[in-house]
Amino acid sequence: MKLLAAVIIASALADLGWGFVDAKIRREFPEVKRISTDELARKIDNHKQTPPVLLDVRTQPEFDVSHLRNAQRVEPDSAASSIDLPKDRAIVTYCSVGYRSGKLAQRLMKAGYTNVTNLEGSIFRWANEDRPIYRGNERVIKVHPYNGVWGKLLDPAHRASAAK
Repeated sequence: MKLLAAVIIASALADLGWGFVDAKIRREFPEVKRISTDELARKIDNHKQTPPVLLDVRTQPEFDVSHLRNAQRVEPDSAASSIDLPKDRAIVTYCSVGYRSGKLAQRLMKAGYTNVTNLEGSIFRWANEDRPIYRGNERVIKVHPYNGVWGKLLDPAHRASAAK
């Protein structure tokens, strides 16, 4: 059954790409606000205001390959109670494509966080647009592909060749 689901998802990704992914995330998490990569880049670059807290909702091996600058890693299944931030603090969640981060954003909102958004396309879209990603403080260009199916959404130039 899992193999059949993977084949169906792979076919949908090959045929529909980002439109399919974005629609699924919007349908699964309709109450979660979204932020575009352009808008997040403006917020990060605006030195007149405090930038949002970036929560990277991926596993340690994914984060170790690359992440957005100053992101804090959070396990994908983390409870909202594990986040120690003011409830009104601007928070942007992201993962590979936006699904795991959408789930965390939803949990945070249910826990009373009032200024949470999910990055549309997450780190895959960010990297595909040649926006800066880092390993520690070093700028890099590769992103962990999550797996062979979802990694197809990453441009080959940005796809790490082997999961670490």
